[in-house]
Amino acid sequence: AGVDFFGLGEHHRDDFAVWSPEVVLAAIATATKRIRLGTAVTVLSSDDPIRVFQRGATLDAVSRGRAELILGRGSFTESFPLFGLDLSQYEELFEDRLDLFARLLEAGPVTWSGSTRAPLDEQEVFPTTASGTLKTWIGVGGSPESVVRAARYRLPLMLAIIGGDPRRFRPFVD
Repeated sequence: AGVDFFGLGEHHRDDFAVWSPEVVLAAIATATKRIRLGTAVTVLSSDDPIRVFQRGATLDAVSRGRAELILGRGSFTESFPLFGLDLSQYEELFEDRLDLFARLLEAGPVTWSGSTRAPLDEQEVFPTTASGTLKTWIGVGGSPESVVRAARYRLPLMLAIIGGDPRRFRPFVD
């Protein structure tokens, strides 16, 4: 069909049909062989980075190495009250959890401390991926700070152009 990548976003509202993208993508993986399958986006701010990594690694195993995660803050904020998080910590939660997730991508035991969850001391995280990596992107809606953050973590950038003239995003690419 010419489809190379299929991504599903995470939403926790009645006007969206996917609340658990990894489950749906795992089902799709059983019926496909080449299409890369990804989250678009996983709202990392309102999730636990270890659980996100574990779900991604499991999807990677089920799909035989075709999983990709796109991590973002999300353009909708319904997950914050649903999971008992304070929306005033929007930035802090994402930065802290992205920092931990980036450590998880390095593989091996993780030592980490931050401000929004308990620290880790030489903690092993399972499952690992067969390739030793999990393709991960940072989804950005258009703030220069988000572009710089992705560059700081050396993660590829996915620009979410929901509407308008795509040329307005050129400065972010530059």
